[in-house]
Amino acid sequence: MNHVVVRVRRRPPAELVGRLAGFGVATVHEAMGRRGLMLPQLHGIRPGARLCGPAVTVLSHPGDNLMLHAAVEQCQEGDVVVVATTSPSTDGMFGELLATSMRSRGVAGLVTDAGVRDVAELNAMDFPVWSRAVSAQGTVKATPGSVNVPVTVAGRPVRPADVVLADDDGVVVVPYAELARTVEASARREELEEGKRAQLRAGTLGLDMYGLRDQLAALGVRYVEETSSHRRTAQDLDTSKDLNEEE
Repeated sequence: MNHVVVRVRRRPPAELVGRLAGFGVATVHEAMGRRGLMLPQLHGIRPGARLCGPAVTVLSHPGDNLMLHAAVEQCQEGDVVVVATTSPSTDGMFGELLATSMRSRGVAGLVTDAGVRDVAELNAMDFPVWSRAVSAQGTVKATPGSVNVPVTVAGRPVRPADVVLADDDGVVVVPYAELARTVEASARREELEEGKRAQLRAGTLGLDMYGLRDQLAALGVRYVEETSSHRRTAQDLDTSKDLNEEE
């Protein structure tokens, strides 16, 4: 296998990245046709954190963070470091010292399919991280890998200069070539949702706003008036629940 550090010159337009940063992960995922999510879901180490920027990708040997150090040199202001390992790993291969090094280059945050540690310190320095695991397990710096090559993280292909967006709902990847149309589609979706939000605030039911009454009928759902038999059934269910709880 060839081990390389690729110097990537292309960058997505900053104006489009800034606009994408204003949307939520769920909005962008829906705007892309329900694509782009990293699944199984990675989790942010600090609730409320947000992250958006071009990807600098790292392919690393499990339990070895050598290539994360090599990646720092390739980072620019606003980049997001995206780390994959060649086989599954939950070792804490990223922590406060690497974050300090990346912060000096203006890195916006990190997404990894492996583990991180020094969570309290990372949160104190406001360095956003999404990871599969949190682990104090240490790593070595001994095995070659690659930087700025295509990787797969949590089931999602990521290429250098793709744009990574993360919030409490997860992580979504917008391919470099799709950024402009994804931003426009996300803006349209937000406009539509604001209209729906106004209707819901005014008391309109989702059943009527989405035209779901006909669908319920087509699926065989009927509206009936409560009878004594319905009440007896509900009482029986409550009694059964109480018996189970006593056991």
